Amino acid sequence: MYRLTYWLVVVLVATTAQLLMAVDPLVKPFPPKIEHPSDNPTTPAKVSLGKKLFFDTRLSQTEKISCSSCHDPAKAWTDGRQFAIGVHGRVGKRNTPSLFNVAYNEHQFWNGRVLTLEKQALEPIKHPSEMNMNLSKLVVKLEEIEEYRTAFLDAFDGSVTPENIGKAIAAFERMIISKEAAIDRYSRGEKAALSATARRGMNLFFGDARCHLCHSGPNFSDQKFHNIGVGVAARDQGRSLVTSRVKDHGAFKTPTLREVAHTAPYMHDGSIKTLEAVVKHYNFGGVTDAENPTRDELLEVLYLSEKQVSDLVVFLKEGLSSPTK
Repeated sequence: MYRLTYWLVVVLVATTAQLLMAVDPLVKPFPPKIEHPSDNPTTPAKVSLGKKLFFDTRLSQTEKISCSSCHDPAKAWTDGRQFAIGVHGRVGKRNTPSLFNVAYNEHQFWNGRVLTLEKQALEPIKHPSEMNMNLSKLVVKLEEIEEYRTAFLDAFDGSVTPENIGKAIAAFERMIISKEAAIDRYSRGEKAALSATARRGMNLFFGDARCHLCHSGPNFSDQKFHNIGVGVAARDQGRSLVTSRVKDHGAFKTPTLREVAHTAPYMHDGSIKTLEAVVKHYNFGGVTDAENPTRDELLEVLYLSEKQVSDLVVFLKEGLSSPTK
């Protein structure tokens, strides 16, 4: 009897330790400290100017499109569409990612083609399929507006320049942080923050479903690029357009899962409409190697039951997303 009790205690302790190890990333506080660039320290004046620019349609060639046209705060800083729509109704080739927590990104855009928010902010403005605005002409336009001349002087002690436009918008975007989620309260010891169903889903997330292998850390992203077998038929080269490496073909940046319940449709091509469908995609291991030779080696068939799929979806919705956007 003593031996049986001893081994039961050992098993219980080991199991508890494994569970604690599994959810270890959750104990890291959210939000993490924002690292502000030394050449663009955040100030209230910059944030105010950046916000003004972000919502101003005059930054587009037609004066009908603003940054917020695709990154709508009422839609979790997305547009809710499969593909973004720019000037003259031009349709893009990729889904609009949410701006939640972009301050923590190590790379910007789905293929990571730029490293800083300052550079990212200018890309949509000048892109022909988005805002299609010549930056030199934009500078002239803004300099003719007294309100902007004063705002740039307050923010930068200088005139309107493309560099300062990017810095101001970046300063505003760094302030777009998702709300505290139930998982944060749970990790602090508030066990009632998650329902029993969500807790089962959480254990799957950090266990048999293997989600944590890519969606890790306080922002639930490993900041890396993976080919998960989406959009193979479209032959989007993804990360390899940046690196020229064959192994990066079809690989795209791991997005944050915070507020994921509010950011449908999903994937870089917006091809998956629901979280249930997303989980099922991973459950089947994505596209087979024969069709997709550079598929990420982390993918494998999971053999989750319908109930497990449902539990995992509940965790994503209840645990990682706020009740409201």
